[in-house]
Amino acid sequence: MKKIIINILLFLIFSAVSVNAQLNNRIKNSTQDSVFVMSKSPWGAVLRSAILPGWGQFYNESYWKIPVIWGGIGALAYGWVDRNKLTVKYRDLYNKSLLESENGKSEYKQLREFYKDQRDLFAVFMGLAYFLNLVDAYVDAHLFDFDVSKNKTTNQTEFRIRLRF
Repeated sequence: MKKIIINILLFLIFSAVSVNAQLNNRIKNSTQDSVFVMSKSPWGAVLRSAILPGWGQFYNESYWKIPVIWGGIGALAYGWVDRNKLTVKYRDLYNKSLLESENGKSEYKQLREFYKDQRDLFAVFMGLAYFLNLVDAYVDAHLFDFDVSKNKTTNQTEFRIRLRF
């Protein structure tokens, strides 16, 4: 498993280096009248999504992603609030049981710890969903001007991978 992950990482690194070298060659060989200007700012989309999740997708005209982002983050927030209520409930029950006996009820303590761990896991997932929202806005802005039209000579769609070592 580790070898596969290492091979994938090496492939991605070499691909990025190759793409970077190709872009640098194209920039050097291009003339002033053929400069490409992006119509959407990737960092502008990230900033918008950082302020309000989904705003970057709105900026990128990917309207269908907004309810997905809000629904995902909302569901995770609901899970966090629910687990927090259960954590507080079993914490209070355990504290009351400590007043009744010296050791208290271990079931309440176990349930408190279980729901506390669940709550913390929901918080991590909310952070990941927020981060993925930012990444999606950035990538979507970069690919906004990507041309997916058919090849003019063969009238077919094409998929090309070019590797240079």
